[in-house]
This record gives sequence, structure tokens and C-alpha cells, in this order.
Amino acid sequence: MQFENTLEFAQRLDANDPLRHYREDFHFPKVNGEQVIYFTGNSLGLQPKRTKKYVDEIMTDWAELAVEGHFHADKPWWDYHEHLASPLAKVVGAKPEEITVMNTLTVNLHLLMVSFYRPTAKRFKIICEEKAFPSDQYMFDSQLRFHNIDPQEALVTVKKRTGEHFWRTDDILDKIEEIGDELALVLIGGVNYYSGQVFDMKAITEKGKAVGAMVGWDLAHAVGNVALELHDWNVDFAAWCSYKYMNSGPGNASGIFVNKKHLNKKGIQRFEGWWGTKKETRFLMKPEFEPMENADAWQISNVPVLSVAPYLASLEMFEEVGMEKLIEKRKKIVAFLEFVLREVDKEVAGTFEIITPSDRGCQLSVFLHGHGKWLFDYLMKKGVVTDWREPNVIRLAPAPFYCSFEDMYRFGQVLKEGILQNA
Repeated sequence: MQFENTLEFAQRLDANDPLRHYREDFHFPKVNGEQVIYFTGNSLGLQPKRTKKYVDEIMTDWAELAVEGHFHADKPWWDYHEHLASPLAKVVGAKPEEITVMNTLTVNLHLLMVSFYRPTAKRFKIICEEKAFPSDQYMFDSQLRFHNIDPQEALVTVKKRTGEHFWRTDDILDKIEEIGDELALVLIGGVNYYSGQVFDMKAITEKGKAVGAMVGWDLAHAVGNVALELHDWNVDFAAWCSYKYMNSGPGNASGIFVNKKHLNKKGIQRFEGWWGTKKETRFLMKPEFEPMENADAWQISNVPVLSVAPYLASLEMFEEVGMEKLIEKRKKIVAFLEFVLREVDKEVAGTFEIITPSDRGCQLSVFLHGHGKWLFDYLMKKGVVTDWREPNVIRLAPAPFYCSFEDMYRFGQVLKEGILQNA
């Protein structure tokens, strides 16, 4: 499609957008009495208006049923999380039994590493990407120290080439081959939080499995954003948060994937608790742990339903639309945003640079050459909610559920005005 950097063209794109009405299903903050242009769905998604209904249902059941809500609510609390397995499986390319919802992201990654990072004297190394999200870095270091292994020796980071802003898949595959039978685990963020690069998860998983390693993925920036086929790719495990593109609310519950081949497997190491034992015997208070035959075996405690309810509300929309249509709009709106940025760049004499490669999801990361944080502050004051990363990067994530093509055009005009005013 031949784009045009005009308001009329952007409005025509919106008029032909089959998902346009979903914008009305979200609450937008306001600045100066106007809805903001919201680019931070990669950090915290907007609140769906239907969320309140789901939370209110639980509050009402709690008021009217008290403890009996565990079994006699319309959606009983004791197995509330089961409602999420099927829709989540469609989002991540899994079987429903491979999915459960519990805890939060880094907690779940730690718990999954108990099962899938089993170092030996020979096979003990972990591969991750250079400058992984800090929480992942802390997790790796502490897990290795827990096993009395020196992180400096065991943690292998794949670096970007000098002068480049992205990782090359061949470099990751070569590093896996190089470590070979010393490699215990590959665990990488499926979409890099800083640059927005989408890793070739299929190829990396295949290579990791070929050398005998376990392969897991931190999908915080991938779930609800890019196409995933975790089961077919033979991924061992994965975890993700739900509050970014999944719109479940700040700090809310995390999802996990455990490949079917690891389910109901005797002898697997796991930190265990009451809610992972079989439903049929759970309330018999038996001393022996009898694991659920699905990913629920990794649950430790009963699910905080007030956190899970907003997730279920959002998943209802994902069920209505489907990932295929969301990805189709995502590709189009990100392409239009890139076009607008490049058109503005022509008018302000090349003052910024897009560092996100073509392997990308919803996010474009932009270097603001010659501009400091003042430009970010200017955008925020004008009602453009974006994200600043040192030293001079703004991250723009036009989530397809609620961002419009007109937003992209208007952002370009505000950006141009800010740069020209400071010229």
C-alpha cells in the first residue's frame, strides 16, 4: 500500500479498519481534556471497560457467598484459572493442558528453572541475550549461585555485532553449537524489550534441542503481540506477564507453558504445593503429592482470582478477534507509523533513527540523535504517552486493539512541532 502522511489518509485507514470499534472498549487517560495517544501497551495495556464487570462478579460473590464462592459462584474460584487455558492456548500456539496461570513472571521463571535447569558437572551453562531485561539477569545470577556455580563461568551472553542494534540469528545458533554438550539451558526474551526485535524462536529452539539443551522463552513482550507456536516448535517451557499486550492490569497474574512431553512425568523436579495436587483428592489432605496431569501441577497456591478476572476479561476480546486479525492490523499500523516517522525525519533534517529491525512486533524504538529527554517531556505534555530509555531512546508500541491510524499521523505532527520549536 502507498501511504500518505495526511490526516485524511489516516482517517480512511481507520474507516476501513475492521477492529476500529474495539478502541471504544478501553479507558483512555486524558491530558488537557483530550484522550492521549497511547504508545506504552508494551509496558502496561489500557484497561478494557468490560474488566469491571468481571471483577465486580467476584466482589459480589464474595459479599453474598463468602467462603462458598470457592465452589458455588457462577465461576467457582477453586478452578477459576481453568477458564483461561483454552483461549491462552490459542494465543501462544499450545494445547490447553500445557497452559496454566499463576504467580507473576519472574516468580514463574524461577519455578520453571527448578524443573528445567538441572546442571551437571559437564552440562551446566546457560545462554541468554546480551543485556537481557534486568529481572532475567538477576534470576540467572541467583539461580546459578543457588547451584554453587559461578555466573561468570556459566552464563553465556550472545552479543550484538559492533555498531549494530540487533542480534543476528546465525550468531545465536553458532554460540549454541560452540557451547554444545556443556549447554544446559537456552532462555531468551522472545521479543527484546529495548529494541523490539523478534527472535527466531523456532530456529533457536530447534538448535538448542539438537545439542541436548532445554529451551525456554521469556515471552513478556511477545504474548498477544506476535505469532507463537510453542508446542509445534518443541519449546520446553515459557512464561509471560499479562499486563502488557494482554491488558490484564498492573502486576497481574502470569501465564506459563509446559510442553506436553513433560506433563505427568514421574521424577521431574518441581517446587510443589497444595494447588498442584489432583483436584479429586486435594481436599482429602493426603500427605502424598499427586500431581495434576496438566500444567496446573506447577501451581503452588490457590489462584488470586481478583487478579485473574481482568485477564479473563481481556482474553474474551482475544477470543472474539483472534491473533491472525490482530497481527494483520499490527503489521499495518506499525508500517504506517514507520512511514510517518521517516516523513517527519525528512522535514527535520535527519534527527532520529529507527533501531528496530524488520523482524519486529508492535514496537518501534527510536534514537533521538541530538535530542535529550526534553523531547520525551514535550511529547508527554502534549498527550503522547511514550516510554523513555537511556541514553536517548523512545519506545513506541501502537497496540492494535486501541490505537488508531489517526493517532500515528497526529503523533508525527506533535513530534515535528517539538523538534522544530527547539531547533
